[in-house]
Amino acid sequence: MWAFFARLAAWLCCLAILGSAGLAAGDDGSPAVPPLARVGDLTATLNGEQIRFLESKLAALERAKGVQIAVLIVPTVKPETIEQYALRVVEAWRLGRQGVDDGALLLVAKEDRKMRIEVGYGLEGVLNDASAKRIISETIGPRFKQGDFYGGIDAGVEAMIRLASGEALPAPSVGSAPARAAGDDSFETLLIVGVILVLVLGGVLRAIFGRLLAAAMVGLAAAGIASWLVSSILVALVVGFAAFIASLFLGTLGGAGWSSGGASWGGGRTGRGAGGGRSWGGFSGGGGGFGGGGASGDW
Repeated sequence: MWAFFARLAAWLCCLAILGSAGLAAGDDGSPAVPPLARVGDLTATLNGEQIRFLESKLAALERAKGVQIAVLIVPTVKPETIEQYALRVVEAWRLGRQGVDDGALLLVAKEDRKMRIEVGYGLEGVLNDASAKRIISETIGPRFKQGDFYGGIDAGVEAMIRLASGEALPAPSVGSAPARAAGDDSFETLLIVGVILVLVLGGVLRAIFGRLLAAAMVGLAAAGIASWLVSSILVALVVGFAAFIASLFLGTLGGAGWSSGGASWGGGRTGRGAGGGRSWGGFSGGGGGFGGGGASGDW
């Protein structure tokens, strides 16, 4: 329980840092790079169960091979190209182990109807440009055309895992990717939902009902979701109050949060991470390098 509250405090600190940095879109309108996650969905395309299932596959791959694959779904990458935005994401997230560079990203820009597989140096032998292109055009694309976004992403991830599993890579260090407890999974789900509630829903509600009432509505929603996830009234009250304060604080920044016109989450551009990468919700980038390898496509 105390560990949960410690991580909740870290969540609040992250929200405060994001708020103080300014959460509006960058001056050039470029969408921001969201916090690192194995599966990040800023479009509410996937439900919680689907996200957890994908995360479990990717976590198992990391435990077995050390390979880090992540999925990110955003509304749009405009005014950038999908290639430019994907490279910014992997440079910020630093997927893969430092020196091994065994990371990859599946990026979907839903409103743009574009996707990209960005591949780290260490996986370019098996997940090369041609194989990445085939996964996009033959595995993911046909399912997307039928409106089956989860099916396409799941099949694409499976294909990427199969190829990555066949590459001869250094064995992962013992304890480098420990299995997360059920409480950690619940916390991460709550974290993602909380961020969406505060930044996305909060921004919409503030425009309709005003700052105070919108913050109260966000707090109630967060408390209800927390109660469902962790089955604790105390935790639900704390989370609801935290979401209320965070939403109220962000509302004072004037225009902060989600911008539907620029489809940006967070503030402007996010630079390259340093050292061993960035950490969010128990998942850390390992410091892997990317050189623009991979493939793009549409549906």
